[in-house]
Amino acid sequence: MDDEIDPSEVESLLDSEDPPRVVDIRSPGSFARFHIPGSENVPFAELPDRVASLEGADRIVTVCPHGKASIQAARLIKSYEGTADARVESMRGGLEAWEGPLEEQKTAAEPDEGPEAPF
Repeated sequence: MDDEIDPSEVESLLDSEDPPRVVDIRSPGSFARFHIPGSENVPFAELPDRVASLEGADRIVTVCPHGKASIQAARLIKSYEGTADARVESMRGGLEAWEGPLEEQKTAAEPDEGPEAPF
């Protein structure tokens, strides 16, 4: 792992010409509820088997709820030969510290039962 990165810097980088790959290590259900736009879900338990999918990335930012487990994920990613040259950082404070936009799961709208009766 190279370092921790502030959420505000991650947000700025996402708007740049060469954004980092943001790897959200939460469960698929948690990721589906909300996540940083453009992030990809690689649950922590699956990371050892899927780290090769990050090969060739120049910069990788790991994300978790509070910024603790993502440090371990960043270390694991950095130790992989195919990502050894990448800049690998953990987002400080995790999603709890994120103030940027989030993509949220769209829930089905309640069925329209027509106008309320006047009585």
